[in-house]
Amino acid sequence: MTQTNLVEQFVTQVIAASDNAELDRIYLTNQVLALVGDEARSVVTTSTVLIDLKDELVAAAVKNGHCGSTFNEQDILGAQLMNLLVPRPSIVNRQFWQTYQEKPEQAIADFYQLSKTSDYIKTRAIAKNIYFVTPSDYGDLEITINLSKPEKDPRAIAAAKKVKATGYPLCQLCMENEGYLGRDNYPARSNHRIIRFKIDDEEWGFQYSPYAYFNEHCIFLSSKHEGMKISEKTFTRLLNIIEQFPGYFAGSNADLPIVGGSILTHEHYQGGRHNFAMMKAKITTKLNFKGFADVEAGIVKWPMSVIRLRSQNKKQLVALANKILQAWRQYSDEQVGVRAFTGETPHHTITPIACTHGDQLELNLVLRDNQTSSKYPDGVFHPHQDVQHIKKENIGLIEVMGLAILPPRLKSEMQEVRKFLLGDKNKIAAMHLPWAEQIAAQNKITAANVDAVLQSELGKVFAKVLADAGVFKQTQVGQAAFMRFIKSVLN
Repeated sequence: MTQTNLVEQFVTQVIAASDNAELDRIYLTNQVLALVGDEARSVVTTSTVLIDLKDELVAAAVKNGHCGSTFNEQDILGAQLMNLLVPRPSIVNRQFWQTYQEKPEQAIADFYQLSKTSDYIKTRAIAKNIYFVTPSDYGDLEITINLSKPEKDPRAIAAAKKVKATGYPLCQLCMENEGYLGRDNYPARSNHRIIRFKIDDEEWGFQYSPYAYFNEHCIFLSSKHEGMKISEKTFTRLLNIIEQFPGYFAGSNADLPIVGGSILTHEHYQGGRHNFAMMKAKITTKLNFKGFADVEAGIVKWPMSVIRLRSQNKKQLVALANKILQAWRQYSDEQVGVRAFTGETPHHTITPIACTHGDQLELNLVLRDNQTSSKYPDGVFHPHQDVQHIKKENIGLIEVMGLAILPPRLKSEMQEVRKFLLGDKNKIAAMHLPWAEQIAAQNKITAANVDAVLQSELGKVFAKVLADAGVFKQTQVGQAAFMRFIKSVLN
């Protein structure tokens, strides 16, 4: 393999992957040396892959003392190096919207490619995730064990405690993250860019998720740091987004704790180019709402409680979605433990998802209830204790649609369960033992089928997780209760 100078090769690849020209070579070289130290001039490489070259430069900077040894310090330097190939925000936006005028999908594809090339989307880290599909009564569920996000370095945690809080950026979804250097307790964003767009008269931003869970996983964020709120405006915005970004779905986490997402302090939605199991699920019961003749409606065959609305009439679609939201906010049914309030504390909200279906606009409205009780202190409509050995975290937008995001601990824990099932020496965790014994009793386990059986059983657990989060259960009693709510909306 041919050896070349590391700095020269990195600059060559930056020029090839960006709008930089050969005339910029000396300038780019000096920018690199300013970041990694003049000592890097003597380092050689056999690589021609841009991200690999970046990593080698970071390693050289660590070796010569220009960069610290923690992940955060190295990530900050890596983002600065990759920022050399990313145009300024004004140029990125100008190029996006110039292309958009003729070819909207090409503009989106170009921005997606830029976000990957610049290592803002962590493609190599994402590739570490464990992913498989498993059949269920509700269609093929997707399972991921999330290994892409780096584990927190104890040294970085210690250093972060010493960092004085600045309040800037206010959160990781604020516009101020664009180009932000990062620090011990905050991610590197030097190579981050945001596309600005309008929803009515409001300024919004479009960016990709650094640690994507599905194809073209993106985020639409408000320019204002205001808390999330599901309202009539939410439905209008989501439909506006899918019209502006063809081929994408857009959805919102719920706006209450337990049933909401991880960040409730900043209004934002998620989207991407992916067809989830819930979107493919069929209608079990058709519904007709008086005064909304232009809207097709129905209850979806799904473990959570979903009402699907379709129409070409956006105004009617939004109006009916809002009517259902307002009814659900106030609705209680003691027969099935559904309560809108405890005192003045509200429990009911909706997780809405917008997409297109042929020439129709579609809204899927997932009913959510965030009650707790002495029996279910983590949440009545939340993963119950019998499945928390696999999944205890909140069920947010992505999981609602049928893609499980399971914690990284499961990679090693499932290896021990696998050994147990095969009768090998193991260190199975006590919390997994009853589940593993049940699997062993119900299946004839061999070396040839153990992985398939384990994946199938994880899928069953995820289906149970979704059922736990479902307000109206998939039983005669539950579905009768669902229809009582529908009738309350009709009234």
